[in-house]
Amino acid sequence: MSMLILASSSPRRRELLQQIGADFTVCPGTYDEDVPGRDNPEKFVHTQAVGKAASVAALYPHAWVVGADTIVAANGKILGKPRSEAEAVQMLRNLSGKGHDVYTGIALQCGESVYSHVEKTSVFFRPLGEAEIAAYVATGEPMDKAGSYGIQGRGAVFVEKIVGDYTNVVGLPLCALFVLMHKAGIRL
Repeated sequence: MSMLILASSSPRRRELLQQIGADFTVCPGTYDEDVPGRDNPEKFVHTQAVGKAASVAALYPHAWVVGADTIVAANGKILGKPRSEAEAVQMLRNLSGKGHDVYTGIALQCGESVYSHVEKTSVFFRPLGEAEIAAYVATGEPMDKAGSYGIQGRGAVFVEKIVGDYTNVVGLPLCALFVLMHKAGIRL
């Protein structure tokens, strides 16, 4: 089997790959994540994932590299990671009692071969109170998460239901990645 490299420092993505028994190393890329196209969530995460994979694949031309990018989109607007606690509070207020979509772009690259996919999952929050939003933000958990929440952590209590792949909301859609790996001839 070819070497598999995860082009991400995300502990959640590492845990998900470990969950399916993947043998991999971690090498975060140098791709500049602030690119145009933020008005189209699917195109944005696809561009990001392909860019991240390519930045590492250039260093390891004989390895398969997994690049991924996850964003939250609500009311046509992409919500990235909050830049402040106040921004985290505002994002959570905006998500309260409503549905939103989580998009993850994934790219698998070895040399010139590239396989990519964008996964979309719809997430629905129950109505949130101001005190619980403030308490959650005070934990610090929202500060490194797209949309200001982590479904795999304390933020799970906000989620009434999801439609789609749970692992996509965590940050790496395992079913879609497995299909790409199969197309590329990678066996776990």
